[in-house]
Order: sequence, then structure tokens, then C-alpha cells
Amino acid sequence: MVPDLDLAFEADPELPPPLRQAAGPWADPLQGAEPWHELLSGWLAELAGELPPALRAPAYSLGLSLVGDGEIASLNGDWRQKPEPTDVLAFAAQDEGLEQAPAMPMPDWNDDGEADPLELGDIVISLETAARQAAEHGHSLQREVLFLASHGLLHLLGWDHPDDASLAAMLARQEELLASTQPG
Repeated sequence: MVPDLDLAFEADPELPPPLRQAAGPWADPLQGAEPWHELLSGWLAELAGELPPALRAPAYSLGLSLVGDGEIASLNGDWRQKPEPTDVLAFAAQDEGLEQAPAMPMPDWNDDGEADPLELGDIVISLETAARQAAEHGHSLQREVLFLASHGLLHLLGWDHPDDASLAAMLARQEELLASTQPG
């Protein structure tokens, strides 16, 4: 079952138009969050069986921002003490205490009697860094942006890569996500 997704999407309007154009529907202000909503909802559905109980929910909320190198360098400096551009940052809202989480979290109920979405956090991608990496890897900017989005989403869902084996497993899972959705 595909979960409901409350997605806050933003593409920095100051990004160079050729870069936005190369990113296709993933940075198109006219399409907005629609392509992302479908893609991320599908990935969440695919990952549902792998999630720890504390992250299993019928609805999720997350933010996704496409920014330039200046913005991501500022965030990277503030949060990781590395004041240089990076490709993707993930700010997980459900990072703390997953190991000791109860078997099933109690949902918050809204006025309609439905559960509020589980807040996952935010993914921030530098479109400028993604463009450089796409050229280095010999594939499209669109593919690189989706690869980085999958990486950020896995981080929001508790994946990490403290060693080479963990990184290899995470990268393999990202490739499976990309292959399963056949993004444009």
C-alpha cells in the first residue's frame, strides 16, 4: 500500500535556468512537487517492509529542497562544521532512540479522526554539485538528483554508512530504488 505523503518541495528560484532545465521535471517550478510526490511515495511503499516499527506509518511528511552550492555550504558548515558544498544533506526528525522504540508508535490524531503524518525530516540537494557529479559519472543530471534523493530518504529512514560494507549496502539499495521506479 502506498502511504500518504505530505511533501514540502522547493527549488531555489536563483538556480541557473540551464541547470533547472537539465534537471527536467525534478526542478520544474510548473510541475512543482507532483513528480517528487509520486516518486517518494512509491519508494516509501517499497521500503515499508524493511522499516523499523517506529518508522512504519500510513502517512509521512518530509521536506525536499533543491539549492545551490552557497546554500548547501552554509548548511553543511552550520550542521556538520564542514563549510563547503556537498551533494546532499539529510536532517532526520526520527533519528533519536530508534533502537529503544516501542513496537508500534501511538499516532497523533487530527480533528478529522485520522492519524497525522509521521515527520521524517528534510532532504537538501545541491543542484550545482549534482551537475558536476553527473558529468563525472557520465550520466544525466536527472539520474544524479534522483540518486541523491534516494540517499537522503534512506538516511531519514535510519540508514547510515559508517563503514565500507554499510556504504556498499546503502548504495545497492539506492540502485534498486532507482531501477524499481524507472524514473524519467
